[in-house]
Amino acid sequence: MAAGDVRYCERISYLFLKILLIVYATIFWMIGGFILAIGIYAEVERQRYKTLEGVFLAPAIILIVLGLVMFFVSFIGVLASLRDNLCLLKVFLYTLTVCLMLELFGGILALMFRNKTVDLLNKNIRKGMVNYYDDLDFKNIMDFVQRKFKCCGGQEYKDWEVNMYHNCSAPGPLACGVPYTCCVNVKSNEVVNTLCGFEVLKKERLELMDVVYTRGCTDAVFIWLMDNCTTMAVILLSILLPQFFGVIVSWLYITRVEDAIAEFGNYPDSFLLDGNRTLKHQGRVARCCRCLPELD
Repeated sequence: MAAGDVRYCERISYLFLKILLIVYATIFWMIGGFILAIGIYAEVERQRYKTLEGVFLAPAIILIVLGLVMFFVSFIGVLASLRDNLCLLKVFLYTLTVCLMLELFGGILALMFRNKTVDLLNKNIRKGMVNYYDDLDFKNIMDFVQRKFKCCGGQEYKDWEVNMYHNCSAPGPLACGVPYTCCVNVKSNEVVNTLCGFEVLKKERLELMDVVYTRGCTDAVFIWLMDNCTTMAVILLSILLPQFFGVIVSWLYITRVEDAIAEFGNYPDSFLLDGNRTLKHQGRVARCCRCLPELD
């Protein structure tokens, strides 16, 4: 293969990787901006109604943090790929790699220390249950989980004793009871009986089989995950594979740029088809004919 053909192939691979990285980073930049906008809107609404005392449990805060990370990291990727800036390209690569490694490491730790993970999860759920009626965000999440997974409380239905309204020493009709979303016969097309869990905390588990769900939501969710391992595998791959793809593409692109710098002493610029055209890049003038074959 002639030297001109080799350099032509190098130019094509460079352009392909450049376009691929620009498209990849731009897509996630837009997704990050969309998530950030939703998070900001949700946080504005949350502040309006003054819900959720534990701010780090708010879905809006999670969306804002996730959106900010995706937006700025992807913006760095877009800018770096457009300008062939090695420093920014490496920042983008290392950030993606660190995020991917943290996710994998966190998942492995959670599996290795499953009991401690469950205990920590139950502890945080009970903290949220304390302010169940004052925390609309947590209330909506808890109600959804209890209906969806047919469960009640964190570890078990008696966890509701931590709530000041459901504690057996509290006054009122909710004392020693559980929320209506724990009830077995609640249907979406029927009028809800909000007192269907009346004084169930005084009764034993076997007496409540047809009244409320006695299984805790933590166990219910883990059982569902085990029963739907294929779905979970698809979800995990859809999260991890795009990041892994970004790491590979950015690494290949950095390698291509570094090769051009090492061989020709300048940046590859845009690899314009006109081999005699002069480009200005990062305050320096570089001739493309040094990196491209002559074209007729």
